[in-house]
Amino acid sequence: MRYEKTRTARFLKRPNRFIAEVEIDGKKEVVHVKNTGRCRELLIPDARVILSESGNPARKTRYDLVAVEKEGLGLVNIDSQAPNQVMKEWLTDRYDVVRSEYKYVASRIDFFMERDGRKHLLEVKGCTLEQNGMGFFPDAPTERGIKHIHELIRGRKEGYWCGIAFVIQMPKVREVRPNIITHPAFGTAWQEALDAGVRIWFLGCRVTEDSLMVDPNRVFTEE
Repeated sequence: MRYEKTRTARFLKRPNRFIAEVEIDGKKEVVHVKNTGRCRELLIPDARVILSESGNPARKTRYDLVAVEKEGLGLVNIDSQAPNQVMKEWLTDRYDVVRSEYKYVASRIDFFMERDGRKHLLEVKGCTLEQNGMGFFPDAPTERGIKHIHELIRGRKEGYWCGIAFVIQMPKVREVRPNIITHPAFGTAWQEALDAGVRIWFLGCRVTEDSLMVDPNRVFTEE
């Protein structure tokens, strides 16, 4: 996926989870943050950030904050909508049928796919948290994430191929581990999914100032 009209700014502070204050050409600007997560290890004073112009004159904020430079790692995309867009692009070339927001049980699973007559269910998670070269998910407790895992386990019992795809929105990182310090129950659900035959995909990405794309050299599966 690509962004239109990007530019660089300097991060100042984040008054709340929806907006941030940045400096552009020596002037302060309030921008929309496309990630309601904490991102505390990324959005630190003076960090170089990437903005994408919204193009909507009716908006209160002219720009979206979509990426941030992390020392020793590189550019990290923090756009929470990007993983599903990147995933759809990647799936379209590999499956006969790809449908977004598929209603299953009491939820909407991110993707339903078909290939060679077999039905697939796939839930997508974006990963922006890195520690010592390893990605971790989640960065905050996610009961919704656990609910989706349990529904994938049910789907597997009903004959679907089921998977969880972690779109790694940063360079260098090859895999993701459950963040059991932040949410121990997610780690338990992760193992239950593996035991039930749910596949876990890791898709490392190439990140630039105006794009996020799957790196084919950093794609593999945990079974």
